[in-house]
Amino acid sequence: MVVSRLQSHDSGGRLYIVGTGPGDLLQMTPRALKALGEADCVIGNGFYLDLVEPMLAGKEVVRSSMGKEVDRASRALDLARDRVVAMVSGGDAGVYGMASIVLEVAERSGSTVAVEVVPGITAAVSAAARLGSPLSGDYVTMSLSDLLTPWEEIERRLDLAFRMRVPVVLYNPRSRGRPHNLDAAVAIARRHLPETTPVGVIKNAYRKGEERLITALGEFDDHFAFVDMHSIVFIGGEETRIWRDEHGARGIITPRGYHRKYVY
Repeated sequence: MVVSRLQSHDSGGRLYIVGTGPGDLLQMTPRALKALGEADCVIGNGFYLDLVEPMLAGKEVVRSSMGKEVDRASRALDLARDRVVAMVSGGDAGVYGMASIVLEVAERSGSTVAVEVVPGITAAVSAAARLGSPLSGDYVTMSLSDLLTPWEEIERRLDLAFRMRVPVVLYNPRSRGRPHNLDAAVAIARRHLPETTPVGVIKNAYRKGEERLITALGEFDDHFAFVDMHSIVFIGGEETRIWRDEHGARGIITPRGYHRKYVY
């Protein structure tokens, strides 16, 4: 067993891996904003750098493209040997983000740079708030990207997730390079869930052009074109329901179980 005490580093270089949440500065944690403010250099994918552009004035900015994550991690560690560097990662850096690859590269290279992972609001949590309360209890997050995970393994995990009949959140649901992965995931969901199961999609949560879709599993096929890589898809569980009023669908709720314990 390893027991250690977290220590602050008062001198020398350091690397912050900053979760920027959905990209709106109002949705970033104070710690994330402070880390960006302290940094001499900020590195990241261009899309996420643009979202935090107001925080970049007077700093060296190193832009990287998708698919260059290993190079980006190595560069960040090199830059942080004698200066304060912040690497930005959308959502939470530890959830489908840059934290793991930076730590792996640091481990393999023997880097002694001080690294701090600064958490951010995950895409699932930020988008869920726009729908109401679809994730009130247990839920599963899955990425439909097969760039790093074989599709056969993704299918196996999807089947197990939908068997549990809890809400499932799909990251990276549909791209030009893999437009049919969402179709396959929905087909697996239909093996275990009724056609009336609520489905919600939030596109560009807390960003310009935000859009929302609420539908049912049996009707979702008609809306696949709405979904892209800036979308998060929620497929409800066995107790999930659409919250309606006289104006139509207001949101999605997955009751946590209070109705079984209390009378209200």
